[in-house]
Amino acid sequence: MDDITRDLVTLRDYWRYAISRFNKADLSYGHGTSTAGDDAAFLLLDSLDLPIDALDPFLDARLLPSERKLLAERIETRVTTRKPSAYLTGRSYIQGVRFHVDERVIVPRSHIGEILFREYLGELGSSFLPDPMAVESAVDICTGSGCLAVLAAKFFPQAEVDAVDLSGDALEVAKLNLAEHEVEQQVSLHEGDLFAPLAGRTYDLIITNPPYVDHEALDGYPPEYRAEPRLAHDGGVDGLDLVRRILDEAAAHLNPGGGMICEIGSGREILEEEYPHLDFVWLETASSQDAVFWLSAEALGVE
Repeated sequence: MDDITRDLVTLRDYWRYAISRFNKADLSYGHGTSTAGDDAAFLLLDSLDLPIDALDPFLDARLLPSERKLLAERIETRVTTRKPSAYLTGRSYIQGVRFHVDERVIVPRSHIGEILFREYLGELGSSFLPDPMAVESAVDICTGSGCLAVLAAKFFPQAEVDAVDLSGDALEVAKLNLAEHEVEQQVSLHEGDLFAPLAGRTYDLIITNPPYVDHEALDGYPPEYRAEPRLAHDGGVDGLDLVRRILDEAAAHLNPGGGMICEIGSGREILEEEYPHLDFVWLETASSQDAVFWLSAEALGVE
């Protein structure tokens, strides 16, 4: 380690070194990055509290001895433990918004976050999501780190937001993110199974990114994904156990004129076959055309 920190002096040196180590170790990605170069850039920049999307301006900056030591240690840890880089820095991002993460929660990489930013920050507004100023109540089911509940509070400033998770450990992380984003007065956390803690409550908007990985895929997970809580991935034999329960219970918790946005992964054909009466609106994202659906309250029989 001493030889490395003596010989490598610029950010470019450490980026090149990290890429070589990551490729040799055949690491896996998918926690906000998709290549060795991107993962190395994230790990180095976030470790140094630099903008994670601005590598070029800093490539030839000479690093302090303490910075060299930190980067060398984190590169080594990434390779030897196979933990996602976000766990090593303690931070993850959705559309540039920073959240605290650790091994009590999965690393956020939500299609729903992308959709919220696109639909509400676009020039024309959303063609299906409700007027953000008209939403007075919203709930995030399976909130995990609380990232979508935080975004809901920001996009729906008039809304009271509930956030539910079965994991008490995950809710402890969510508390950190509510405090960091100063939305504790707007968002309430509930420990429990899906809608169970919300008896009698109804909402203008349901947001949910439940566990939806099937058992075959879980069994084939690389170490990076195994480092995350299995509970947050396990969607049953075909990945849709929780999605079905949410679909069956959602109508009882929706206000007329509201709706639900749900991320499911790759189960579109199964859902459309099992729920032929539901008018799913499938939403395109940068990496998928059918990983997220929108259902209006009307489609769910709420009038």
